[in-house]
Formats: sequence, structure tokens, C-alpha cells
Amino acid sequence: MQLIELSKKLLNECDASISRFFKQRELDATPLFFEEVKPHADYFQSILKDWQHQSLKWIEENNPRYMHKSQIQNVVDAMNQFVVQSFYKETSKKRFIQSVQSVHYTLSFFIRYLEEESGADVQ
Repeated sequence: MQLIELSKKLLNECDASISRFFKQRELDATPLFFEEVKPHADYFQSILKDWQHQSLKWIEENNPRYMHKSQIQNVVDAMNQFVVQSFYKETSKKRFIQSVQSVHYTLSFFIRYLEEESGADVQ
């Protein structure tokens, strides 16, 4: 199922964003916006757009009990921000970490729903 793969890719980007954030702080580096930040952000923005479309459709069709459309929108908004913020050492550490953890939790929960649903289809 493509939606599971997209969700896992976004989950991996959460971990990569935290690693990148600490690496940038450690190196005291300033990234080149058009060479590093923008291409990476644009890539994940297109993935998020596809994921959002598929996720909203899945929620409409399956009506999961504890997963709502607003959570999908929150993931998209937060990821669009923290993927870019992860490149900059000036980013507020506490707010950044909380944002990533929130998205990580929502994605993990959503993936569980998707895997349960795909497991039910197999039986």
C-alpha cells in the first residue's frame, strides 16, 4: 500500500530532521538555501501533498475512531516548517523537538491504523 510507504518515509524524515538539527548545531554551519534547504523542502512538500490527499481519502473511506482530518493537516503544516528549520542552528530547540515529536506520534499512530486495515484485507 502506497500510503503506508509514504507515511513511513515521513516518519523517517522526522528522525532525519532531528539528526540534521543537532549536526548543524554541532558544526555551527549555515546551509546554502538554494542548494541545500529549498530542494530538500520542495521534495518533502510534494510528498506531503500526495500523502495528505491519500490520507484524507483513507479517513473518509474508513472513518477511524481516533484519527481525524485536522490531524493530517497539522502533520503537513508542522512538517513543512520543521523540515526547513532543521537546517538552521538558530531554531528554538524546545519548540522544534516538540513539533517533531508530535508529528512522529501522529504518524506512528496512523501507520498502526493502516497496517491493521491492510492486515484485515489479507484475511
